[in-house]
Amino acid sequence: MNDKWEFYKDTEGKWRWRRIAPNGEIVGASSQGYVNKSDCVENARRHGYNG
Repeated sequence: MNDKWEFYKDTEGKWRWRRIAPNGEIVGASSQGYVNKSDCVENARRHGYNG
């Protein structure tokens, strides 16, 4: 699978992730924001992130 993973800060300054399919569709996203980026990445790993 060649999905793209993005990690970004939301409007409250918390880290979130989203998974984007090759066709540009968002196929997954964090349901909450994280103060620490490492916590956000760990949550993404539970959803298939391998980076």
